[in-house]
Amino acid sequence: MTGLRALTTRGRSFLASGLAALACAFFIGEHDLLRVGVLVVSLPLIAAVVVARTRYRLSCARRLDPPRAEVGSEASVTLRLENVTRLPTGLLLIEDTVPYALGARPRFVLDRVEPRGVREIEYRVRSDLRGRFPIGPLSIRISDPFGLVELTRSFTVSDTLVVTPQVVALPHVRLSGEWTGGGDSRTRSVAAAGDDDIAPREYRQGDDLRRVHWRSTARYGELMVRREEQQWQSRGALLLDTRRHAHRGEGPRSSFEVAVSAAASIGVHLAHEGLGLRLVTDQGIAQDTAQGTGHLTGAGQSWSLLDTLAVARTSSARSLEYGVTALRQGGGDGLIVAVLGGVTLEEAQSLARLRHGNVTGVAVLLDVAGWERPELGDGREYRAVQAVLAGAGWRIVRLPAGVPIADVWPDAAQRGRFALTGGGS
Repeated sequence: MTGLRALTTRGRSFLASGLAALACAFFIGEHDLLRVGVLVVSLPLIAAVVVARTRYRLSCARRLDPPRAEVGSEASVTLRLENVTRLPTGLLLIEDTVPYALGARPRFVLDRVEPRGVREIEYRVRSDLRGRFPIGPLSIRISDPFGLVELTRSFTVSDTLVVTPQVVALPHVRLSGEWTGGGDSRTRSVAAAGDDDIAPREYRQGDDLRRVHWRSTARYGELMVRREEQQWQSRGALLLDTRRHAHRGEGPRSSFEVAVSAAASIGVHLAHEGLGLRLVTDQGIAQDTAQGTGHLTGAGQSWSLLDTLAVARTSSARSLEYGVTALRQGGGDGLIVAVLGGVTLEEAQSLARLRHGNVTGVAVLLDVAGWERPELGDGREYRAVQAVLAGAGWRIVRLPAGVPIADVWPDAAQRGRFALTGGGS
């Protein structure tokens, strides 16, 4: 019955035509027509039996290169199929499952795979939207040479492609106060009494294997490392305003997408300079990249931060209260960078009070009015918010619509000043 359910339109047509020929031959007594009817009926039935009794097995592996792709860039997907039996396969129709955002479903035809044979198929995907996109599972349709029967088999394995925000290189800007408590020396010793007094901790990816504490490793049954001579990593906070009502525009060019890209660029730039960051939104703490939840590559990119921003969505929150509270309770931050949409004077005053002592505050202000109507940009309230933050010592980086963050980032070096016209401070 499985084979009969797998009949294609052509197979059903053959079966119906054959049955009709048999009926006509029976009523008019035409023996030649009877033989034709038997032949036409037997073809799809034999094909269904052969396909249903197929015993060869296939294994599938999928490789994404790279597993993380930036918005607008392409990623390569390589499928590796292996026939693990001693029987050659017939005609295979292969279809991989991809979300609509990555393009149309890729389809391929393999004529024959010899016993123990391997085939590799490559295709490319591209997305203009951020997010985590599942790829797979792979489905294989087994067909007979005449196209009368088609049976579908599916694998269960799937992979995930992470599409991260666009990251642009930023010029180096000296942000005094970004190193807290460390001075020029960024190492410290936790224990000074010798090996027996060292408080070890579990091994984390990226730890130097020379710091493995073998006595504790044997005791706990897992790799443990010494705490002494750990890198003294200064901390900073990155506030991203995700409130829906604080942004304007739709799609990849909306002010929210620009804000996410700006936060990603700033975060990667600061991580490259060795600053441990925690990401805070208007809803509270979103991610902490200084506590081992993320790691830095040689290029200085914090994959943990980018993975979090890849799935950032607008919120229904009406104020920055939770974000400000999270910044205030975090403590130990020598640098606060706030990427803000539309902010009221009351919210600006609340943010202004976060900057005190040696804390450096940088406010990246999106002129959201310009995303809908450019002639409304740089309005009175927007300038008043700048004045409140600048008066409290914040460094103001104005980000109008259509201006890259790299062009205005040097304004972060200007302490407590802003320009009423133009893009500089």
